[in-house]
Amino acid sequence: MIALISDIHGNYCALEQVLAKIDAMGIEKIYCLGDVVGYYSQVNECCESLRSRNIPCVMGNHDWYMVGGGFCPRSKSVNDCLKFQRQIITNENLRWLSTFPVFRAVGGLSLVHGGWCDPIDEYLLDPNADYFGTLSGSYFASGHVHIQRIERFGDKTYCNPGSVGQPRDNMSSAAFATFDGACFQPYRVEYDIETVGRLMKDAGFDGYYYGCLKTGSSRLHS
Repeated sequence: MIALISDIHGNYCALEQVLAKIDAMGIEKIYCLGDVVGYYSQVNECCESLRSRNIPCVMGNHDWYMVGGGFCPRSKSVNDCLKFQRQIITNENLRWLSTFPVFRAVGGLSLVHGGWCDPIDEYLLDPNADYFGTLSGSYFASGHVHIQRIERFGDKTYCNPGSVGQPRDNMSSAAFATFDGACFQPYRVEYDIETVGRLMKDAGFDGYYYGCLKTGSSRLHS
């Protein structure tokens, strides 16, 4: 059994509770589908938590922006957060982010952040049999859209474990999934959203940047 987490986005309060739940389930192997950084203020805590556990990750688009010194072409709010995070992230954590591959295979499970046409920045908003019919393999998992889902297309099964740090499926609870080699299982975990907001406010951000956490809306989408 393995656990799949994704789209943490500097939300350490959510990550802490998700990891505690995974530990309580007795799951020792965890994989991250990218976007450790972005949006929220505790990027170092998130990086160091995953580093300390030797959790393998794939490269997300926010990780890519951070490592490459670039910005998101779609969102000013994303870039505001990146500017702040670049001022606080440690060199050790930045080097660690730069080691992420864009693709991982775990047994028969294929892992990317976005999709299999563009591993870093493809949005699989409507996964379908035609798309997966072109791919080799049977089991697939990706993040990026922050919407938890598990779907079967004939002999192929796809999972998005949802977002740990910024769900966009109208639920405020943090999301993750497990995989036992044949089946995916989704999970949700409550966490202290108020603390995330307070930390963002202390960092100079107003409610526009963190209000979506209370509703699980897609307002800050990119």
